[in-house]
Amino acid sequence: MLNLVEKIVIGIDPGTATVGYAICSGTKKTPTILDYGVLHTEPLPKEKMPNRLLEIGNDLELLLIKFKPTHAIIEDLFFFKNQTTAISVAQSRGVLLYLLAKHNVSILSLTPLEIKQGISGYGRATKKQVQTMVQKVFKLSSPPKPDDAADALAMSWLGL
Repeated sequence: MLNLVEKIVIGIDPGTATVGYAICSGTKKTPTILDYGVLHTEPLPKEKMPNRLLEIGNDLELLLIKFKPTHAIIEDLFFFKNQTTAISVAQSRGVLLYLLAKHNVSILSLTPLEIKQGISGYGRATKKQVQTMVQKVFKLSSPPKPDDAADALAMSWLGL
């Protein structure tokens, strides 16, 4: 029996000030972008961290309700030189993972190296190289910006 449920993949590049996201369907040969961009929060110290996490969560939940993704690819954390940054990104990632699970989205975590390897064939690809490959696979007229959104597009394509 055929599976008639369309696969909709959300790619997420976690952060605290900016979270990249992309929602795609189709296949790797014929991908369709449903939406992509970045979720923004007010910068610290103007906005307290709990409020930033709430804003990120509310914004992602609206996307999950609207597009009903079946699968998610979310970037795994890597070691940061700045421990404070790593902790805040981990908190944001926790909120994102919670909401994906709450909405019954199948989740796969990939490292930045795995994402770069998957989209460009080279695990040490630059941001520009990733943007160029994303432009090619989605047949866009120009490279997607900002790079957080381009990374999310790469992840969503890898999930197709």
